[in-house]
Amino acid sequence: MKLSRQFTVFGSAIFCVVVFSLYLMLDHIDHSKNPNGERIQNGQLGILQDKIDHLERLLAENNEIIGNIRDSVINLRETVKDGKMFPEGNMSQGDLELLPPAPALLPIHSEDCQFTARTYSKAADGVQMLDVYDLLSFDNLDGGVWKQGFDISYKDNEWDNEPLQVFVVPHSHNDPGWLKTFDDYYRDQTQHILNNMVVKLHEDSRRKMIWSEISYFSKWWDNIDEQKRDAVRRLIESGQLEVATGGWVMPDEANTHYFALIDQLVEGHQWLERNLGVKPKTGWAVDPFGHTPTQAYLLRQAGLSNMLIQRVHYSVKKHFASQKTLEFFWRQNWDQDSSSDILCHMMPFYSYDVPHTCGPDPKICCQFDFKRLPGGRISCPWRIPPQAITDINVQERAQTLLDQYRKKSKLFRTNVLLAPLGDDFRYTEAVEWDQQFENYQKLFDYMNSHPELHVQAQFGTISDYFEALRKSTGMDPVGINVGQLALPVLSGDFFTYADRDDHYWSGYFTSRPFYKRLDRVLESHLRAAEVLYSLTLANIQKYGQPNDYPAVDNYKLLTEARRNLGLFQHHDAITGTGKDWVVVDYGTRLFHSILNVKRVIVSSAHWLVLKDKQTYFHDPSNPFLQMDDVQPSQDALPRKIIFEVHEKPRLLVVYNPTEQARMSMVTVYVTTPKVRVLNALGHVVRAQVSAMWNDASHTAADLSFVAQAAPLGLSVYQLMEGMEPRTEAAKYMFLQDGRQISISELEHFRQFYQQDAAPVHIENPHLKLSISTTAALWKMRLKEDDSEHLVKVEFVLYGTTSNKDKSGAYLFLPDKEATIYSPSQPPVVRVTKGPLFSEVTTTFMHITHTLRLYNIQGVEGQSVEICNTVDIRGETNREIAMRITSDLNSKDRFFTDLNGYQLQPRKTMAKLPLQANFYPMTSMVYLQDSSARLSLLTAQSLGAASLKSGQLEVIMDRRLNQDDNRGLGQGVLDNKITANSFRLLLEKRSSAEEETAPYSYPSILSHMSYMYLNHPLISMAVNQRSDNPSLTPYSPLSASFPCDMHLVNLRAIQSKEGGGPSEQAALILHRKGFDCGFSNRNTGLLCTTTRGKIHLEKLLTDLKVKSITPVSLSLMHTHNSDADPQEISLKPMEIRTYRLQLS
Repeated sequence: MKLSRQFTVFGSAIFCVVVFSLYLMLDHIDHSKNPNGERIQNGQLGILQDKIDHLERLLAENNEIIGNIRDSVINLRETVKDGKMFPEGNMSQGDLELLPPAPALLPIHSEDCQFTARTYSKAADGVQMLDVYDLLSFDNLDGGVWKQGFDISYKDNEWDNEPLQVFVVPHSHNDPGWLKTFDDYYRDQTQHILNNMVVKLHEDSRRKMIWSEISYFSKWWDNIDEQKRDAVRRLIESGQLEVATGGWVMPDEANTHYFALIDQLVEGHQWLERNLGVKPKTGWAVDPFGHTPTQAYLLRQAGLSNMLIQRVHYSVKKHFASQKTLEFFWRQNWDQDSSSDILCHMMPFYSYDVPHTCGPDPKICCQFDFKRLPGGRISCPWRIPPQAITDINVQERAQTLLDQYRKKSKLFRTNVLLAPLGDDFRYTEAVEWDQQFENYQKLFDYMNSHPELHVQAQFGTISDYFEALRKSTGMDPVGINVGQLALPVLSGDFFTYADRDDHYWSGYFTSRPFYKRLDRVLESHLRAAEVLYSLTLANIQKYGQPNDYPAVDNYKLLTEARRNLGLFQHHDAITGTGKDWVVVDYGTRLFHSILNVKRVIVSSAHWLVLKDKQTYFHDPSNPFLQMDDVQPSQDALPRKIIFEVHEKPRLLVVYNPTEQARMSMVTVYVTTPKVRVLNALGHVVRAQVSAMWNDASHTAADLSFVAQAAPLGLSVYQLMEGMEPRTEAAKYMFLQDGRQISISELEHFRQFYQQDAAPVHIENPHLKLSISTTAALWKMRLKEDDSEHLVKVEFVLYGTTSNKDKSGAYLFLPDKEATIYSPSQPPVVRVTKGPLFSEVTTTFMHITHTLRLYNIQGVEGQSVEICNTVDIRGETNREIAMRITSDLNSKDRFFTDLNGYQLQPRKTMAKLPLQANFYPMTSMVYLQDSSARLSLLTAQSLGAASLKSGQLEVIMDRRLNQDDNRGLGQGVLDNKITANSFRLLLEKRSSAEEETAPYSYPSILSHMSYMYLNHPLISMAVNQRSDNPSLTPYSPLSASFPCDMHLVNLRAIQSKEGGGPSEQAALILHRKGFDCGFSNRNTGLLCTTTRGKIHLEKLLTDLKVKSITPVSLSLMHTHNSDADPQEISLKPMEIRTYRLQLS
C-alpha cells in the first residue's frame, strides 16, 4: 500500500513539472515583428512553422523523459513484485543490457597526464628530423658522378691499420603484385628464383642470399617436396640463407594502419616459427616510398635488432652522408629513454639496384652487374658493359671496384661496408647465379690474397653485416647497451620522399582511394571477427559440449583474410601504384575476405547469443543471422539490405567491436516507416525514420536508433511493425541557389520551410551549426562555453603541370595552386531534421557532400560527421580536394598521424614546392592555436596538407592520363564512385603544449571518436526463415577497458598440427598517449584511466584466464617476467603482446 502511495505522489509530481514546463515554453515563443514592420507572409509562416517544430521537439523530449520515468516505475514495480521481469518476445534478460549513465566529468588519474605534460629536452647527440628540414636548403646541385651528392676522395693508406671489411649481400626484390599479379609473378619468376637458390647456394658454401617476402616463400614451400625443404633448412642453419624482416610483405609505410602492419608481421613470423623455426633479426625495406618510425618501433617490439631503409629524400641522404649519420639509432619521438632504439642503416644512393649500390659512380658500378654482360637481355645505360673476370683483367677490375667500395665507405663511421647485389626479380635463371657468383668470387679471391690492398671482401647476409658493424664499434651483438655510443640517435620520420628534382611522391597518399577505404573496412571486420571467434572458442570450451560450430573452417577463413589483408599492405597495393588488372586482383581478394569474415562474425555471434546452446545449428547456405549490408562487387560501394518487418517481432543483434561500453547510432533499412524498436528489457527505444533517397520502392525507410552496447558485447533488439509515438519521422527542406524548392514525391514525410536566404541551423546537445544556403560556409558553436568558430568547407581542383614530367600514380606535380570547384549548375541542398540526427546534403555534379550531427549525449554527438561521395570518372588530369578553412591561428604548423599510431608535427615550408607540403594522413590531421584544436579524423588514408594558417586540405581522388615514369607504365584512369568519411572535432584547449616539442597527442575524446568512426557497431538481423529461438545479450567484460587502453587484437593462434586453431590466442594491447589539456566534460564515456594497469581476470565476466605469458610483438620471443602475470601493465604508447589461454 505504502509503495503504491509513493507511486501516486511521484506521478503527480511529474505531471505538474510537465504542465509547468509547457507553459514556460509557450511563454518563450517570440512575438516580435519584422524590423521594418512589413509582414513577409511566407517568412512569417516559416518562422511560425519553426516555432511549432521547436515546441514539438520540446514535447518530444518531455515525452522521452516521461517515457523513461514510466519505464523506470514499471521496472521498479515488476522488480518489487517478483524480482524478475519477463520481457515480451523471445529475449531473455542479460545482466548488463542497460548501461549506467556516463559521468559528467571523465575520471582521469593525474599520474596519467604526466607522460604528455613533460617538458621536452633534446638529446645532446640527437638528430631531430624537424631540425634537419629547417636546416636544409634543398638546392639540388649537380654533384658530379654522384649526381645528388658530392665528390668523395680518400688517401691510399687510410686502411693500413684496420682493413676494409666488405659484405656483398645478394638479394632479389619480389613485389607481391605490381606489373603482374602475385600469382603471375610467382608462376613466371619467383618460383624459379627460389628453386635455383636451393641448387646454387649448395654448390658453394661461401655463397649467401637474403629473402624477405613470406607471402611468396610460403606459396613456394607448399609446392616443394620434403627433400627440398630439408635442403632449405640446412641453408638456413649454415647461415647461407637469411630471412630478413619476415613479414608477409615489405609493407608501404605511409598509408598502412598499425593494426595491419602488426598483422602481416605476425602472419609472417608465425609461419616461420611453424615451418622453419626461424627468428628474423634484421629488417630490410629497400622499396617503400618514404619511411615511418612506427615500423621501426614495431620491428623493435618484435625482437629485431637492426633495420635498413632506402627511399629517403635525396637532400636528406646527401646531408646525412656529409655528416656520416647514415647509420644511427632510430628512437621514437615520444620515448623518454632508449627503450625504443633500433640500429638503422640508410642506403646513401639513388636506388637499390646494382649501379647505385657498390659506390658513388653508377657508370662504374653497372660494370659489376654481371647479369648485364654483353649478349644478355639488359645492358648498361651508360654504354660501358661489364666484362667477365679473367686472370688477365682481374687486377684492374678488382682495383676499379675497390675504389668504389672505398669511396662509399668514406660516408660511414666504421670500416665495415655494405654492398647489396640485386634488383627486382633477380636471379631467375641459373645462368645469372653463375654470372654474378663466379665473377664476384674471382674478384674477392684476388682482393683477399693481396694484403697490400687492406681489404677483406665476401658474400654475406644482412645480419652478417650488422654483426660485423656492432663488433667494430664495440657494441652489444644484438641489443643497444654500448659503452661508448659510436653512432648518433635520430628521431622523426622520412616523409615526403623525393627521388629527384621536384618529384615528390605525395600522389600515392591518395591514388586509388576506393581501395584505401576497402582496406579499412576489411581491417575493422577482421578485427571484429578475430575477437568474436576467440571468445566463441573459449566459451565452447567452457560449456564443453560437442557442437556444430565450424571452428576449423572459420579459422581457415580468418587465415585467408589475414593473408589477403597482409598482401594488400604491400608497397604497390595499398599505395594504388599497380596495373589496373592487378588492382582488380587485390580488390577481389579484399572483397572475398570481407564476405568471409562476415561469415565468421555471423556464425560466432549466433553461438554466443543463443540461450540454449544445444539448439545451435550451422547452415552456411542459410545462416541464422544476416548482415545489414552487402557489397555487390569488388569495385562497388556497399548497399544496405532492406529488412522485412511485420507484426511478429524481428530480432536484431548488435555487436560492439570496441572494448568500451558505448551508445552509438544503429541504422538499418526496413520495409515500412511504421516501426517500433524494443530493447532486451522490452522497453520501447526512441527511433527516427528517414526517407531513403536511393530506393525505388518508396515504402522502405531508413530506421535509426541509439543502441546501448556493452564492451565487446552483443545486444539484442526487436523491430516490429506498428504505430509508435517514440518512433518519429524526419522532416525535410530543399534549397537550390539559396531558394526553397518543393519536392512532390515525399510520402510519409513532411517538408518544412523557412525564410529564404536565412542560414540553416542544425544542432545537438554539444554543437550548433549555422550553415549558409549554399552549404559552403558555416558557424560552429560549442555549447559548453558558447564559443563560436567560423568553418568553411569547399572543394578545390588541381591540374597537372605542363612540363615533360606530369602527375601520375606516384607523383603529385600540380600546375599551380588549387582553383575553387564551382560547377555550372547550382547544387541541390537537402536539409533533414529529426530527433536523433539532422543533416545537410549538398549534391554537386561530382560530389555528394553530407554534414551530419548526431543528437547523442557523448562521443558521437561531439563531432560533425562529413561524408563525401566523389565521382570524377569524366575528368581529365584532375585531382579533387576538400578544403576546410577555420579561424584558428595555426600559422605554418599542423599535425598528421603516422599509421594511426602516433602524431608527427609538420611545418609547411615556403622553400619547398606545394606538393612537398602534403603528408600521409592515416587516421587524423589537426591544427591548433592557443585556445582550440580542430581535428579531422578519417576512415581512410589520404594525402593532407595545411597550406595556409587555419586551413586543412585533403585530396579525395585523382584521375591522371599519363604515366609518371616510375615503372608503372600507365596513368590512373580506373576511378570508382568513392565514399570518404570523416569526423570534424573542435575542442577547447585548457593548457597549451610547447610549440617546439617534436610530439603531440590527441585527446581521449579524439581517440574515441576515431575508434567509433573506424569500428562502427555491426548489426545483424535474425533470418526470417528461422523459428525464433530464445536469445540473450552477451557481455564478455564486466566493465570497459581503461579509456587509454586499446585491444588491438585477440588473434587465435594456429595449432601445431593441421590448419585449425590451438587453445591459445595472441592478446595485443596498446596504451595510447593522450593530451590532458582538453575538456573532459560530457564525453559520454564509461571508462576511467588506471595508470596503464589491467587485471584481466577481474574484467572477464564468465571466462577464466588459464595462462598468460608476456611475449614479443609477433610471439617469436618469450619474455621472462617476475611480475604477477594476471596484472598487465603498459607504459604510455607501448604495444605489447601476451600469449593467452582462456577457459
